[in-house]
Amino acid sequence: MTFYSRLKDFYTSNEARKIYQQNAILWRQEPTIVKLEYPTRLDKARSLGYKAKQGIVVVRVRLRKSKRLRPTIRKGRRSKHRRRKKVINKNFRLIAEERVARKYTNMEVLNSYYVFEDGKYKWFEIILVDKNHPSIKADKTINWITKPQHTRRVFRGLTSAGKKSRGLLGKGKGREKIRPSLASNLRRAH
Repeated sequence: MTFYSRLKDFYTSNEARKIYQQNAILWRQEPTIVKLEYPTRLDKARSLGYKAKQGIVVVRVRLRKSKRLRPTIRKGRRSKHRRRKKVINKNFRLIAEERVARKYTNMEVLNSYYVFEDGKYKWFEIILVDKNHPSIKADKTINWITKPQHTRRVFRGLTSAGKKSRGLLGKGKGREKIRPSLASNLRRAH
């Protein structure tokens, strides 16, 4: 077994869960968005493009778990329709990515991953890239993100969380009306 496969086995074990439960006590007292020195899950971060170099930053985000309901309607309705779930076709990971992208405006979101959750919160870690940093421009494996078509990619649903919420992870038969987008196919895929 490789080092990273051993790490993956450890992070899915019960011992790691106990460590995360202890860490969550501290994480709840931190601010919502926290910049980290190194990722909590090194194997996951490395598989998603993280490198320990200048220009790449990892940020942990805390999201409150909720049913995301509409505010109560004050005008006349029958009682059944006074409060209803909001239809948000976004997963929690995409919402976390968008919040971080709004705070760190000079950086692009590369990817993100789930860390831990308790009864009230979910934590995600977001990998950010500074596209103007010289070490990023010189690195051939990641300098694709410096091109202008990758600007604000999280808000256009181009990260993996965004593609999942847009239904673009699958290919082939039965998915013809999803590409290039649902809007271009008059929402016929739903």
